[in-house]
Amino acid sequence: MRAFLKGFKYAFSGIIYCIKNERNMRFHTVAMLYVLVFARFFDFSRSDYILLLLTISAVISAEAFNTAIEKLCDKVSSEYHPEIKASKDAAAGAVLIAAIFAAVIGIILFWNIDGWLRVYNFFIAHPAQLCLLILFTVLAPVYIFIGPVGIKKLFCKKPTGKDKENDKD
Repeated sequence: MRAFLKGFKYAFSGIIYCIKNERNMRFHTVAMLYVLVFARFFDFSRSDYILLLLTISAVISAEAFNTAIEKLCDKVSSEYHPEIKASKDAAAGAVLIAAIFAAVIGIILFWNIDGWLRVYNFFIAHPAQLCLLILFTVLAPVYIFIGPVGIKKLFCKKPTGKDKENDKD
C-alpha cells in the first residue's frame, strides 16, 4: 500500500515539476482554466464534457511526455545528435498535434452565440466576477512567462551586501 501511495507522490512531483519549469505547461493549464470556467455557460451534453476533458488531458499529458523526453535526451547527451534532435522534435510535434486538435474541438464546442451571450450577461450582472476575470487575464501572462519560481524570486528577494549597506544609511 505504501509503495502504491508513493507512486502518486512521484506522479504529483512530476506534474509540479512541469508546471514550475515548463512555460508551455503553464500556458496549457491557464487555457484549461479558461475553458472550464467558460464551459459552464454552454449547454454541453455529458458527451461534450467528456470530449472536453479528454482533449484537455491529451494536451497536458503530451506536454508532460515532451518534458520527460527532453530531460532524458539532455541527460543522455549535451552534444548534438540527429537521433536526439529527432526524438525531441517528435515529442514537440505530438504536443502541437494535440494542441491543434484541442483548438479545433474547442472552436466546434464553443461556436454558440447563445453561450457567449450567457457569458456576457453573467459578467454584466456580476461586476465583481468580471473584475476577477480581468485580474486573472492580466496576471496570467506573468504566471505563464515568469512562472511560480520566478514570481517567488520577485517577492522573496534576499538582500545582497549592497542592500544591507543601503539599509544602514
